Amino acid sequence: MTGGIAHIGILTVSDRASRGEYEDRGGPAIDSWLSEVVSSPWESCPAMVEDDVDGIARKLIELSDRCSLVITTGGTGPALRDVTPEATESVCRCMLPGFGELMRSVSLQSVPTAILSRQTAGIRGACLIVNLPGKPAAIGECLEAVFPAIPYCIDLIGGERIETNPERLAAFRPGQRPAGTGDA
Repeated sequence: MTGGIAHIGILTVSDRASRGEYEDRGGPAIDSWLSEVVSSPWESCPAMVEDDVDGIARKLIELSDRCSLVITTGGTGPALRDVTPEATESVCRCMLPGFGELMRSVSLQSVPTAILSRQTAGIRGACLIVNLPGKPAAIGECLEAVFPAIPYCIDLIGGERIETNPERLAAFRPGQRPAGTGDA
């Protein structure tokens, strides 16, 4: 797909936030980060769900059927109710473990418990699903690390084109010259 508005799903996975007992800070942190970085037209498709494999999977299917990118926050730790990676894997045709490896590596520079996180990514149809941790500081840190590869991944799977503000974060596309270079 080219042109038009890219649809980006932002899924908060939290028992407490979905019951109104806790303010969702993860979803708004993702939306704010994307607003700084994405320069092409895009629309946020926010959603919230409890920590439940079937409920998360249903919402991922719903969002991925209308979005080229779905970013989740929460449910990636080792606790019993942390089941976002399992739900993601259940709906994806293939997993992209490099996303989780890079996010853990970057987070490990800030906190030794990053090795407990199970962030991952996978592809469902023409949609990339990326699982992020729930803490807003970790969300920005992880997105900074992996987002340069996300627009090209979405191109490869036939999703809606996403452009970034190169002064803020340059997306990598093979064969594309960086902004400001070329023949005069």
